[in-house]
Amino acid sequence: MQVESLFTSNIQLLSKNIDLRAKQQNLISSNLANVETPNYVPKALVFEDQLQGAIKGKRSGSPSLTNDRHLPLKGATGRLQTVTGRVVETPAATPGKDGNAVELENEMGRMMENQIMYNAAVQILSKKFEGIRSALREGK
Repeated sequence: MQVESLFTSNIQLLSKNIDLRAKQQNLISSNLANVETPNYVPKALVFEDQLQGAIKGKRSGSPSLTNDRHLPLKGATGRLQTVTGRVVETPAATPGKDGNAVELENEMGRMMENQIMYNAAVQILSKKFEGIRSALREGK
């Protein structure tokens, strides 16, 4: 595996994760904005399985990783481009009298978790770029 593809695939994975987390945050914000809208059903973006599948190469005829600690195989970066997630409805078990299915506490918890994951991905990506920048400076 070339060093270039190693950096490229990791950076693309982190970038895709950040993009999907931002979309998830928008959906959660929309759910919170509609907490008092009659008959509103909250939505979520489901993408983790798709993202892991793209990394592991789960596609017919594609090689796959045999251990989660292995590095992504060549071609995983192209599969990352196809990951868009899917929007699903996440109604409360007991909707309110007006039919609204948003649970404020649940949405706030999802928002905090998503924000933590987003921030972690941004920090890791930033460290990757710092490492590349440092390597370039030392190579002069």
